[in-house]
Amino acid sequence: MRVRLLLAVATLLAALGGATAWAQPVHVAVAANFAVPMKRLAADFEQGNGHKLLLSYGATGKFVAQLRNGAPFDVLLAADTASVQQLAQEQLVVAGTPFTYATGRLMLWSAQSALVDARGDVLKRQGFAHLAVAAPQLAPYGAAAMQTLSRLGLAEALAPKLVQGESIAQTYSFVASGNAELGFVARSQVWENGALTKGSGWLVPATLHDPLRQQAALLKRAANHPGARALLQFLKTDQAKAVIRSFGYETD
Repeated sequence: MRVRLLLAVATLLAALGGATAWAQPVHVAVAANFAVPMKRLAADFEQGNGHKLLLSYGATGKFVAQLRNGAPFDVLLAADTASVQQLAQEQLVVAGTPFTYATGRLMLWSAQSALVDARGDVLKRQGFAHLAVAAPQLAPYGAAAMQTLSRLGLAEALAPKLVQGESIAQTYSFVASGNAELGFVARSQVWENGALTKGSGWLVPATLHDPLRQQAALLKRAANHPGARALLQFLKTDQAKAVIRSFGYETD
């Protein structure tokens, strides 16, 4: 009788332990440019998988610094490849897990409907007071913006007009609020289902900056986290890729 009771208790404890692991939330560091599609993806993932996602949005450079200092994230959705490679070299990600979940596009955008022309010639005319960019040392989209200005031969001429956001999200807010007449943002911030959601924009040719390949990775602390691994697998599905493409990204 006593043996049966002990077995029953052990089985119950094991079941509770499994339920706790299943219910354990997934802490995800998400590049600011991917905030809107990630909210849509999170709802689909939680409904289909039962895991709760706790999402934090920000500049990839800041996340890298936080992870080096022990930030408790399980998954990183970076805005580039280099940041993930750096963390991999420092053995902060699980080997074999990084992959490109989206390739982004840079857009010159204004909340004003007629300010930005289809060729970006507004930059040459310089009939504006402020041009917003994300901090290039923190945000890959900011680095791409500065590369674009350099390759257009406009970096020096436009330097006095630049205003920097800490992340691409803050850069977008500068332009959306009118504090900057135009700025370089992620296409995903102003694009849905094949069209601009508002304002005017110029899709920057991909030849003017390094590719914006965005990588995801499982972080070392979450090596045995079922929810974290499930999220990475979900991002590779056709369902997730369709959502990602609807916001103007490219997928493999």
